Amino acid sequence: MAANNRRMSGKKGAQVGSGGQRRRGLEGKGPTPPAEMRKGHVKQRAAAAKVRRAQGGRPQPRRGGGKSASELVVGRNPVVEALREGVPASTLYVQQFIDNDERVREALQLAAERGGINLMEAPRPELDRMTNGLNHQGLVLQVPPYEYAHPEDLLDAAADEGADPLVVALDGVTDPRNLGAVVRSVSAFGGHGVVVPERRSAGMTAGAWKTSAGAAARTPVARATNLTRVLEQYKKAGVAVVGLAADGEAEIGELAALSGPVVIVVGSEGKGLSRLVGETCDYRVRIPMPGGTESLNAGVAAGIVLYEAARRRS
Repeated sequence: MAANNRRMSGKKGAQVGSGGQRRRGLEGKGPTPPAEMRKGHVKQRAAAAKVRRAQGGRPQPRRGGGKSASELVVGRNPVVEALREGVPASTLYVQQFIDNDERVREALQLAAERGGINLMEAPRPELDRMTNGLNHQGLVLQVPPYEYAHPEDLLDAAADEGADPLVVALDGVTDPRNLGAVVRSVSAFGGHGVVVPERRSAGMTAGAWKTSAGAAARTPVARATNLTRVLEQYKKAGVAVVGLAADGEAEIGELAALSGPVVIVVGSEGKGLSRLVGETCDYRVRIPMPGGTESLNAGVAAGIVLYEAARRRS
């Protein structure tokens, strides 16, 4: 028994203790400071933004979201459509001695009108190598890496506007067209951006850019290493986390939180919200569907809730 009790052992020297840390840990830390003085809270951001506006300054973006890989758009029709829709591009590769049809002429004209796009002539074997043997039809468009915002940049953007944050987070949405549709809806209804996870999620590809119909140029997309952690940080900042779920406890028309600072979390069409993300939400709401449809895709669902939030804020 003595061998299991440090105080009764025969060892000499100072006894190990807490040094008073346990007692101090039980002491109160005083009253909770008001929201305007809590670092990172939306009201503190709003107060700081008010001071910046008075001084004529703007917040410095964190740019912690990283960059995607560069991308190639391959084939005459896809290249022309990408250039028409304003997809960012750095270089247009044109095969040597290519048949100069209407689509090739339009691609060259659009690239020249846009400006800032390098025109490079390359032999067919080089284009075959670049595209891993895909049917490029003599046209290849290089899309530069997309620079993601930091999740906190979206809250700062709202504060700089003097508005409550309105953000959409996507959980498990893997179709770039859905991401582009959500970006377009966020832009249309005055939202401040979209948050996507770094893994197992759609990114800002050329397809997402095209579906956004130009909205991606003015609506930031932030990338989160851990979506649950970002949502927890948003909650600490005073932002309500609202998850869309078919079995939600309330309908969107009943939720007063949509009129304040809010992040709307949309899951995948098949699986919905993941377990951890669903448990992190402050509210789980459903969209009433009298027609009996089981689910809506992410772009449509986000658009409906964003409209309701925008209607309450107007």
